[in-house]
Amino acid sequence: MARPLLVTSDADLLDDLLRLGAAAGVEFAAVPDLVAARGFWAAAPLILIGDDAARAAVGALGRARLPRRANVVLVSHEGGDDVWPRAVALGADQVCVLPDADSALLDQLAGCAEPGAPAAAQIAVIGGRGGAGASTLAAALAVTGARAGDRVTFVDADPLSGGADLLFAGESAAGARWSDLAEAQGRIPGRALREALPQVGELAVLSWGRPAWGAGDHLSSREVDVAPDVVATVLDAVGRASDLVVIDLPRRVDEATQMLLSVVDVTLLIVPAEVRAAAAAARVAAAIARYVADARLVVRGPAPGGLRAADVCAAVGLPLLGELRPEPDLAAALERGEPPAGRGVGPLARLCDGLLEQLRAERHGRDERRWLA
Repeated sequence: MARPLLVTSDADLLDDLLRLGAAAGVEFAAVPDLVAARGFWAAAPLILIGDDAARAAVGALGRARLPRRANVVLVSHEGGDDVWPRAVALGADQVCVLPDADSALLDQLAGCAEPGAPAAAQIAVIGGRGGAGASTLAAALAVTGARAGDRVTFVDADPLSGGADLLFAGESAAGARWSDLAEAQGRIPGRALREALPQVGELAVLSWGRPAWGAGDHLSSREVDVAPDVVATVLDAVGRASDLVVIDLPRRVDEATQMLLSVVDVTLLIVPAEVRAAAAAARVAAAIARYVADARLVVRGPAPGGLRAADVCAAVGLPLLGELRPEPDLAAALERGEPPAGRGVGPLARLCDGLLEQLRAERHGRDERRWLA
């Protein structure tokens, strides 16, 4: 990958820009002036020209034999009315005055770190009632995707869960939790973020931590709530570094949940085959309806009263994606720390294989139709 080009001999400006580059996960091709930039000019995805080099180079583009091109930024510490004439003379697209423009410049540099990164397939799972098995299904989908060779990131979006890392026996794995990301802003390099998360086997897992309880202890605000814009920033980053993102949603439809529902490819509502569960799921379906583009049911057996999946679909008002047959040993396996569908056998594993295969085929079909259009 071609590196961004940095043109400056100002030591302070160089230090600041190298710091921003390190934060974005990119390395520069750094040169002191425009004459030395000739070998990098055409291929660089982004060119940052320090105001010191601009002052020395106004009118020198022709002498340096550098063609006008896009993605050229004039960078300065001082700004002022005379900066823009120099920018125009150099053919710069914009002027960034540091440190005020740090965030905007960091976004552009992060884009160079992951040029054209395709967005991951994103699946959200929500329970039709408490204890429906949403976390288990979400974890099983993540495990199944990883077994198929996908780069999978599992996102626990329920701050009042027990910590989704427990589903993978990864509670002691080192890495960032939601509380560490509560102040995240701007565009984050996706690969760096994914690598900073706890790694459990082939999965990257973003979960909530567990406080060490004592008398009078309480959860801090960042342990139970993350701003929707932070959630969006984090999801965008891991989506650029993953093939599949699976999100375990809470049953409260707050602002962060609304945002997640609105951006995922499909939302799976899992419902036990029980009358009261179907009634509760109908309320959940109505609550999320305005935010989702594609919501479908997964009906979980057994059916104590003989309720059929078709009956549940009629009661909830959503189409059926799959049925999960009873798996008697599943609860005991989870208590032993075995990840759901981890062995690749049993009803849950077979369901997840089928669901992912169907959703991949649908996504491929949508991408192909967009390309043909």
